Amino acid sequence: MSITNDAYAARFGCSFVEDGGVTSAAGFKAAGVHAGFRKNPGRLDMALVVADEPCACAGVFTQNIFCAAPVQVSKEHLSEGGVGGPAYGTARAVVVNSGCANAATGEPGRENARKMAAITADVVGCTADEVVVASTGVIGVHLSMEPFEVGVPAAWQQVSKQGGADAARAIMTTDTVPKECAVTFSGDAIGYPGVTFTVGGMAKGSGMIMPNMATMISVITTDAPVAAPHLHTALKTAVNMSFNKVTVDSDTSTNDTCFMFASGAAAPEAAPFEPGTPAFEALQAAVNQVCAALARLMATDGEGATKLVTVSVYGAATPAEADLAARAVANSPLVKTAIFGHDANWGRIAGALGRSGAHFAQENVYIEIMGMPVCRDGLTVPFDEDEALRRFEEPEIVIEVDLGAGGEGTTIWTCDFSHDYVSINGDYRS
Repeated sequence: MSITNDAYAARFGCSFVEDGGVTSAAGFKAAGVHAGFRKNPGRLDMALVVADEPCACAGVFTQNIFCAAPVQVSKEHLSEGGVGGPAYGTARAVVVNSGCANAATGEPGRENARKMAAITADVVGCTADEVVVASTGVIGVHLSMEPFEVGVPAAWQQVSKQGGADAARAIMTTDTVPKECAVTFSGDAIGYPGVTFTVGGMAKGSGMIMPNMATMISVITTDAPVAAPHLHTALKTAVNMSFNKVTVDSDTSTNDTCFMFASGAAAPEAAPFEPGTPAFEALQAAVNQVCAALARLMATDGEGATKLVTVSVYGAATPAEADLAARAVANSPLVKTAIFGHDANWGRIAGALGRSGAHFAQENVYIEIMGMPVCRDGLTVPFDEDEALRRFEEPEIVIEVDLGAGGEGTTIWTCDFSHDYVSINGDYRS
């Protein structure tokens, strides 16, 4: 099995930053304002994150064929990897609006996404292709430019190191809490003595979540010196270990976007981190840690959720089959509703495993719920129902499965399904 995010981070001495977020890394400022995308004047609805200078930027995006206009335009702006290749380049700012996804809007939508970049560039003082953009909200609605004309100058007047918290609130849709995280790591043992590096970030995501790079948007920053192609490598690796291991409702959004900026401001004269070096490994550990923390926050804040659910599968024949098995359990409405009902019904877990497509023998399967064995050798294990109910009071429900078919494994984060999930999505456009 691969090393866990927590163990990987501990190996390189990553430390969480209290109240850390997207502006914790040196060289970045942010703001969140009410620009007018939403009717409630008290609700922040536009975020601006700005680097002090143009710097390396990388992006990972939805694979949904209905990908939104801002996704398409941001790929254009991060096209140093070639058309259709990995998205990376140089950027100065990212602007994000909530309330309108600007998805399924055709060429007018793409033109509006370019305009939101141009408006931001004029205010910030850079070129339009040095601005990346993201939108979240209702699909099929055209994006108004008037809020940007008002909101971007207002945000520019407010950008600060303290503005990260407002930016994190401004990108929320059905989220109930903002999602922020930052970690630091020392340069002493990796060739940068006396330097402390930081990786920070913010994310939104509560429903329509099963990224394939839910409605998820994330901005990650670091003050480590990293060239854009290598920054993309680090970001994609972290995304595959974190955001791509989250599912709330098995739906992949049209707007999934994750950007990462590297200012190099912690060591402005230093050589960039190179893959294969201890410095790059330490950076990777920090990025993994931030993305994993944000991913867990998204699962915890799933629409209508009452529990974070962690599904770990061991003993699979291949990594792909481990993912198939864990994802089948995590996405099962029957498993998710059983958890909401505090019902240790392991048969629903077994049923999901059996239809997952993973290869294993029924008689080799072992299942635990909250550390309590409920199935061994494919057969039921007597357990104390009262003790099971007590364990279901915990905020995080852990399901562990050993397929007995090999040495591979993975972990997927999800949540339970409550009555509120239906209410939230039944009323989403109203």
